[in-house]
Amino acid sequence: MGFYVDSIADAAQILNNARRICVVGCSGSGKSTLSQILCKRLDMTYISMDRDVFWLPGWQLRARPEALERVQGFVAGERWVIDGNSPGSLPVRLARADMVIWMRPPRVVSVYGVLSRWLKYRGQVRPEMTEGCPEKIDGPFLKYVWNFEAKEVPQFQAQFAAARPDLPVLVLKSRRQTAQLLAKVGLRG
Repeated sequence: MGFYVDSIADAAQILNNARRICVVGCSGSGKSTLSQILCKRLDMTYISMDRDVFWLPGWQLRARPEALERVQGFVAGERWVIDGNSPGSLPVRLARADMVIWMRPPRVVSVYGVLSRWLKYRGQVRPEMTEGCPEKIDGPFLKYVWNFEAKEVPQFQAQFAAARPDLPVLVLKSRRQTAQLLAKVGLRG
């Protein structure tokens, strides 16, 4: 069973020594933004589950066996931050991760995040998405975001409970906590 890290300072110290980090959470929670900043500060490779694993141009979903094969290839790397959910591939990622960051802001923050992202990238492809997949939003996606805590969180809790006991999990519940973490990370010489 993974353990939860309570202190931002302790989490920053773990991050500064980590080589492989999983960032999970609801769409719009800030996963991709945090992941990309961590990659720059800690000199790691950024892997977006959306761009690098799930989606093909034209919003075509990659076949599951091929997606899992891609995840296994990325996870075999030495220095990475993988941003994305996919409970089906989470055990493979957790087995190699040095830390998990779980983005869990209030759902209105995630809804705001997806709406503001849509406004910013409307008709364009955002950096963490596959080319040929312009930003879009619809009712079922907003419903998924709104119900994420109730429907998706139990899967994450079960996966973290089944993870190896030395795997640290940091839960960030606000943009303020994320900013505090980033203020402490990247202090390596």
